[in-house]
Amino acid sequence: MELVFLGTGAGVPAKHRNVASIALIMPEFNSETWLFDCGEATQHQILETKVKLSKVTKILITHLHGDHIYGLPGLLGSRSFQGGETLLTLYGPKGIKDYVEVSLRISETHLTYPLEIIELEEGTLFETANYKVEVRLLLHGVASYGYRLVEKDKPGALLVDKIKKELGISPGPLLKQFKETDRLVLDDGREIVTADYLGPVKKGRIVAILGDTKPCEGERVLAEGATLLVHEATFMVDKEEGANAFFHSSTRQAAACAIDAHAETLILTHISARYKDEGEALLNEAKAFFPNTYLAEDLWSYTF
Repeated sequence: MELVFLGTGAGVPAKHRNVASIALIMPEFNSETWLFDCGEATQHQILETKVKLSKVTKILITHLHGDHIYGLPGLLGSRSFQGGETLLTLYGPKGIKDYVEVSLRISETHLTYPLEIIELEEGTLFETANYKVEVRLLLHGVASYGYRLVEKDKPGALLVDKIKKELGISPGPLLKQFKETDRLVLDDGREIVTADYLGPVKKGRIVAILGDTKPCEGERVLAEGATLLVHEATFMVDKEEGANAFFHSSTRQAAACAIDAHAETLILTHISARYKDEGEALLNEAKAFFPNTYLAEDLWSYTF
């Protein structure tokens, strides 16, 4: 998996930070690309990256403030011009359907692909054989959500030497079945428990990407045990009280969420435009509490 940060600023675009958008590229899952939020000029930022609009299959909007959605109508139209033909599913809070449909209708934008729009409710958003995506309400001035992608556990490695020694089975097509079923009946009639011939289960990764929020229970639930937590850090600690008054978080509070949820890695984003040269200071504030922290910059990517 790879996260590409297309916009890491808050509120309004700045020369050094565009407004919110993140692409998640997943070669291991049919090369799907998902987009989280779509602030103004997101499609311009995409031109500077490896992201291909025609490959985007899902757009997940956290909330309906302009710095998270104003780039959406233009991007949807451009996906047609760039050869998009496959289904695109758009998720977002109540109102996203009206916003998109009115924008496309008034501008007479005609899409060359089917667009499905689903308005959010808390709980499991969708599930496949490989992963599950959950959504939960956060605490912001408008309905703001966070997303949690849980990769399902994978069977451990085949213990080939043990299989050959105890069962007399050499490498071949039969070995594949050890990972596909709990019990296996051999040609000689023996029934075996396949888990006895597999290494430790490979735990799936967990990615939590949160919308704008002040500290709340919802963020901790989404971030619990996360391999990677992406959290807003709009202001530094000295402006924490003001941040909370406007339903945002400070660097320290983002780190506290990572600590409370036992996350492995924290990435800070949604940085106020007032901070132009304070990147190191922002990062150090969070790292003082949670050392494994990164500060996202526009067009920066993180692979895990």
